[in-house]
Amino acid sequence: MISRDDAFGGFSGIGFVSPAHHLVMVSDRGNFVSGQLIYDDAGHPLALIGVEVEAIQNSQGAPLPRAFSRDAEALDVIYRDGRPAALRVGYENLTRVADFALSGNRPGGPAREIPIPDWLAGTRTNQSLESVCIAPPASPIAGSTLLLTEGVTDRNGDHVGWFLGNRDKGPVTFRGTLDLSPSDCAFLPNGDLLVLERGTGMLSFTMALRRVPATKVRPDTLMEGEVLLSAAGSGIDNMEGIAVHTAPGGETRITLVSDDNFNGWQRNLLLEFALAR
Repeated sequence: MISRDDAFGGFSGIGFVSPAHHLVMVSDRGNFVSGQLIYDDAGHPLALIGVEVEAIQNSQGAPLPRAFSRDAEALDVIYRDGRPAALRVGYENLTRVADFALSGNRPGGPAREIPIPDWLAGTRTNQSLESVCIAPPASPIAGSTLLLTEGVTDRNGDHVGWFLGNRDKGPVTFRGTLDLSPSDCAFLPNGDLLVLERGTGMLSFTMALRRVPATKVRPDTLMEGEVLLSAAGSGIDNMEGIAVHTAPGGETRITLVSDDNFNGWQRNLLLEFALAR
């Protein structure tokens, strides 16, 4: 994805907010980037149109004041009565979680901060909160929010996380691919969890996508899953965001976006994969 707007880039999270494929991405420079993904006659992504870039606000309704507070890393969509109603955003460095209202398929307004555990809020590094995803109605933990860290590990080297929920609340760990770290997560409609992992290899980025069965996604457990996809080389980049949605033909699509870190040698990629039935 290419734009003339200097603020377009650094994408770390993505979510679809309408059946017509309107989407929102968050940037690690503290912006919401929204638009509509359109498809060609073969059902392949063609372009992102109607793009708007808007500064993410703090709880007082002002733009985030400094880089340490702007580092948005994850996004998921909150549904109410079956419709997208708000966005939930996770940040690293000044680690926190906040909700934002949706209006006309675009986010905005002041942040409404969501309480998170003290140990997570106190982990103020760029290796803290990397993934936020909300369990769908079919999940055994429906409505709970999974917070998964990138660089916080237990004594076994497994990545530490936490579930926010009324009934399903508490710690969780994730065991992924050696030398890769979680960069985002998303739930499938049946409650299975997808975890996107990324890393670096010889002069290129690497990635993997794991699927954890819904029955293993709950507090006080070690989540493990099968690898659906692994890749390295020029076909990918610094893959950081993942979303699940329904394509024009009705199939379930997994959409990935990359973070170019606003430098000249990386790219903002959007990749889509159909989930085999």
